[in-house]
Amino acid sequence: MQYMLLIFTAPEKTPQPGTPEEGAAMGAEWFQYTTALQEAGVYVAGDALHPADTASTVRVRDGERLVTDGPFAETKEWLGGYYLIDVPDLDTALDWASKMPNITYGSVEVRPILVFDGQPA
Repeated sequence: MQYMLLIFTAPEKTPQPGTPEEGAAMGAEWFQYTTALQEAGVYVAGDALHPADTASTVRVRDGERLVTDGPFAETKEWLGGYYLIDVPDLDTALDWASKMPNITYGSVEVRPILVFDGQPA
């Protein structure tokens, strides 16, 4: 079963590297996590996202396209990226979520992927 691990963080709670070496160490934690997913054979996809202030939200109302700068809703935590994993069950997905580098200052929403009848797997 596939699960989406949605990575949320509050910008004011996210540690900021003071030096390039600290920044590299933070990046290395994420690369190690991704490598662990890959080596376990559960990694399907994953990407980081630019900050929420770079987002655009699109709506169509009465046939007119409306584009708004920024995320759809104001929240204290921003979606920073995701992983798509293929694991046997929810407990395994939760285990992987609890190992994510941001887990001590952010959160990870774990959601199963919905497969519709007739949809290719």
